[in-house]
Amino acid sequence: DCKYCFYLEKEKLYPDRKNHYKMSEETLELFIRQQIAAQDIDEVIFAWQGGEPTLMGIPFYRKAVEFQQRYCGGKTIVNTFQTNGILINDDWATFFREHDFLVGVSIDGDAALHDEWRVTRSGKPTHEKVENAVRCLAQHDVEFNTLTVVNRTNMHHPVQVYRYLKSIGSRYMQFIPLVERCGENGLAQPQDKHIAMTPWSVDSLQFGQFLNAVFDIWIREDIGDIGIQLFEQTLAAWCGLPPQVCVFAPTCGSAFAMEMNGDVYNCDHFVYPQFKLGNIHQKTLRQMNQGEQNRQFGSDKQRSMAQECHRCQWKFACYGGCPKHRFLPSASGATNHNYLCAGYQAFFSHTATAMSAMRTLYEKGISPAEIKSIFV
Repeated sequence: DCKYCFYLEKEKLYPDRKNHYKMSEETLELFIRQQIAAQDIDEVIFAWQGGEPTLMGIPFYRKAVEFQQRYCGGKTIVNTFQTNGILINDDWATFFREHDFLVGVSIDGDAALHDEWRVTRSGKPTHEKVENAVRCLAQHDVEFNTLTVVNRTNMHHPVQVYRYLKSIGSRYMQFIPLVERCGENGLAQPQDKHIAMTPWSVDSLQFGQFLNAVFDIWIREDIGDIGIQLFEQTLAAWCGLPPQVCVFAPTCGSAFAMEMNGDVYNCDHFVYPQFKLGNIHQKTLRQMNQGEQNRQFGSDKQRSMAQECHRCQWKFACYGGCPKHRFLPSASGATNHNYLCAGYQAFFSHTATAMSAMRTLYEKGISPAEIKSIFV
């Protein structure tokens, strides 16, 4: 159990979860059938997360693939799998390779940085097991990427983190800022205001400086060879392309989270009773997606945006960020300013010249390798 995991306290919503944490085959089949039916495009993505999804065991996912093949109707199925890596072995890697799963491995840097927060329930370090998992996936030619939570510890070591991730073979990286607040009864809900930050949360400006340090290496050494989600998303915004990351989209409401019993919520950061859309045993995913509650949730992102955001030169790239992080006082007096604003501003400002140049070069059809040589 990572010390900073925001999802652990969701057990309060499901007090019997420790005894009955596994999704039934009936719910699994219904979910897969509805997920495919709800898509109006030819590609259907299934994102398996947790908790820790490997706890379900390989037979569960074999059955999932069987249902996908049964109900796909000619559509292309894509499976992504986010894991802490602890249980990954040859059997898992063989399964992933056989069925073309894209695996995301959570790793926060080298052992000293990773084991500060990512430990077992008994408090033992996990880094060695995670590194072994990465090695196992590579040996089986499983496509994988890394997800790094930028926290109060590793935020001071951007170059060390980046160099380490490169050394273990990561060719696509996500850097996720850790932003959590602590209320009287656990982690704060999104609507709670004036509550202290947890001691493991990243400092906003330091997060921006972390990104800047990584960017300066990446653009000179690795553009075209290594993908970094936030950098690619920012460049896409500069090029006028639609956002692929919900955090930077104009509206929310397209990233549902489903619990093991079929309960569906607007987002995995909003798994609270007031954001429950329904249960797939009573209502279809398509109905929930098109329902008034989800439309309201999506449009609330724009309506609740701070006044400063509407005037900000980086609005096109940010759109006020994730609503969960909007709890600082804004100029209007409302507590709707994004905690990460200082960091985002530092990053967007630092990279603006390079992003503008890359946009021009991409529009001319110049390859990433040539772009890299320009910034050396």
